[in-house]
Amino acid sequence: MKIHILYRTAEIPTGGGNQFLRSLKKYFKSINVYEEDRNKADVVLFNSHHLVKEAAGLKFSRPDKILIQRIDGPMKLYNNNNDRRDDIVNIANRFIADATVFQSEWSQYQNHLMGMPKKEYETVINNAPDPEIYYKAKSNKLSQKNKIRLIATSWSVNPNKGFRTYKWLDENLDFSKYEMFFIGRSDVKFENIEDLGIMSSTELAEQLRKSDIFIFASLLEACSNSLLEAMHCGLPVIAANSSSNPQIVNRAGELFNSPKEILGLIEMISGNYNYYTSNINNSSIKDVGTRYLMFAENVFKNHRHEKEKFGLFNYLNVSSRLLSTKIGMLADRIFNK
Repeated sequence: MKIHILYRTAEIPTGGGNQFLRSLKKYFKSINVYEEDRNKADVVLFNSHHLVKEAAGLKFSRPDKILIQRIDGPMKLYNNNNDRRDDIVNIANRFIADATVFQSEWSQYQNHLMGMPKKEYETVINNAPDPEIYYKAKSNKLSQKNKIRLIATSWSVNPNKGFRTYKWLDENLDFSKYEMFFIGRSDVKFENIEDLGIMSSTELAEQLRKSDIFIFASLLEACSNSLLEAMHCGLPVIAANSSSNPQIVNRAGELFNSPKEILGLIEMISGNYNYYTSNINNSSIKDVGTRYLMFAENVFKNHRHEKEKFGLFNYLNVSSRLLSTKIGMLADRIFNK
């Protein structure tokens, strides 16, 4: 069985979906199951609301193929109730996808709660970063320098990424005891936190390995790649107690409900550092890739004989629904400026 990922990956640092799918593709290539030509692949994995028109065309022209959709969000929770990207996801899942992969139990539950029907073939598989870039330092001891080094990252400036919390830390952290760095994009101007801006994945990983504790204030995450990257670099975490964060952090960190709690949690982790670092036990890209393959093989083996023909009427129906939704998205941009 050969698999193709229907997604335009970028080499520059962008969102978590790109980072994970690039890593997954690299793993599939390493074990010789990846097919560059989607028309020759047995299984095609497409992502969320991306390239849905292409996925529909493939389902119409090549009905023998299995199409699996990797789900994000729900984005209506992350942004607002008018975010129509979830509508595209739901159209694709209902009419195009033969099976569904959710990134966390939280995402699976919330998507079903917001109206996505359950499929016979669906599963939950967390993400994992590239192990050649994100790996632990030789020593996982707390920094022996005068100050404990804290770090946070974000590629999005969405307020739900936790910028109110980072701003609070900028104003309230004792910078005679701690130093804190931010990497990525931010609309907040920090006075004490050092903003290092955008970095390559390799540069980011080096900064993570130099640090002691990862501060993760993002509120709504299907399965954060930034969080996983930090943990794979050996950092214990202080994370917002929301969405999928508790599932990902587990015993490798502590959760907060209010920014004020973070100061005490830093002290708690600093005083029991070996305990938290020893509990970092996230799945590797090999584990994650194997789970994707096992799921794809199961769907390919059992479902392809049950598939209903995706005829011209269905193709036109899906295309018109997608077009209508995208026109609505364009209207939202024009009239909500």
